[in-house]
Amino acid sequence: MSKVPFVTKEKVDEIVKKYPTPFHIYDEKGIRDNARAVKEAFAWNPGFKEYFAVKATPNPCLIQILREYGCGCDCSSMTELMLSKAMDVPGSDIMFSSNDTPAEEYAYAAKIGAIINLDDITHIDFVEKILGKLPETMSCRFNPGGVFQMSNGIMDNPGDAKYGFTTEQMFEGYRILKEKGVKNFGIHAFLASNTVTNEYYPMLAKQLFELAVKLEKETGADIKFINLSGGVGIPYKPDQEPNDIRAIGEGVRKVYEEILVPAGMGDIAIYTEMGRFMMGPYGQLVTTAIHEKHTHKEYIGVDACAVNLMRPAMYGAYHHITVLGKEDAVCDHKYDVTGSLCENNDKFAVDRMLPEIEMGDYLVIHDTGAHGYAMGYNYNGKLKSAELLLKENGSVELIRRAETPKDYFATLDCLPIYDKIEF
Repeated sequence: MSKVPFVTKEKVDEIVKKYPTPFHIYDEKGIRDNARAVKEAFAWNPGFKEYFAVKATPNPCLIQILREYGCGCDCSSMTELMLSKAMDVPGSDIMFSSNDTPAEEYAYAAKIGAIINLDDITHIDFVEKILGKLPETMSCRFNPGGVFQMSNGIMDNPGDAKYGFTTEQMFEGYRILKEKGVKNFGIHAFLASNTVTNEYYPMLAKQLFELAVKLEKETGADIKFINLSGGVGIPYKPDQEPNDIRAIGEGVRKVYEEILVPAGMGDIAIYTEMGRFMMGPYGQLVTTAIHEKHTHKEYIGVDACAVNLMRPAMYGAYHHITVLGKEDAVCDHKYDVTGSLCENNDKFAVDRMLPEIEMGDYLVIHDTGAHGYAMGYNYNGKLKSAELLLKENGSVELIRRAETPKDYFATLDCLPIYDKIEF
């Protein structure tokens, strides 16, 4: 497949008259089409709900689009809970999946009626002490340990992850929760990240469905939902085949009918918590080439940096780059594409073959719709960029303004600095 920007050079020329680069821009049509496909893929399960992982793209304008397709919110912090509540998301549509959680966050989650997904067996007593009484509905996060392997090899290593209950703790935990008055139970697991294969969800589902049958039989817990969490990935590289969500949904359905239905558990709801799959391909970082450097290598300096997209610096992650207006040009120049941070890993690409880049060219960095803007920070005093929405009708809406120096200095309370700075 090819990576095609959803904005043209002509469109960006128009946008920058009002909103200068760098900026993140999102494709409303792509988001809607994908949300509709997810809903249809799991329509066979009457209780299905996608709890969008707010941490991936915490923008209420984008989350509201997903809400129109029945999506809830998966939250991992107080502010994400507050955002969901402010959007009038009902508690039943909020999943609170966190770890090493402060007491006040559990208290707030319970106050707004969110479903609490426990990360550790010791949190049972911790939450009970905070709330006085456990909620009637609770979930537990499962970590079987070892490695998670599929036909194309090892996908991830849950045994090294800090999250979740062991198998033995799941059984002990459910018994304790049942004794303490919990009536409705959920199972949650996240065993592999960014899988680009239709196998992952069905294989995970099989493991969780078999666990659910045993848990209900041995503990008497009434399991109401099984949360497959996230892990369904996107093809960051052009030569990768994208996941087929309809094939994935059908794969989960087959396992559901093979395992849960014969066990008399055919009323269990399936939940998902996809962030990357729901939003990743529908966001792009647009930046301008502002410097070129010819030393031991050929460098192109752009006006974005790792503050705007941290993944390449943090993980060495690949993000495809298109030079607008040169989509069909020969990629015969090798560049490192860099930002301006005082860190040598502030590079969007290393030894990347691209068309010849001239100063003023726009570069589109693909697949930044999840874990792009959200992972930004203010190192070197850099300011986070604006977020824009490309509407279905072709207009562009500002959905988060760019930070200003006033934002950066506003929290400095130790000295009367703010009033002395010339803005």
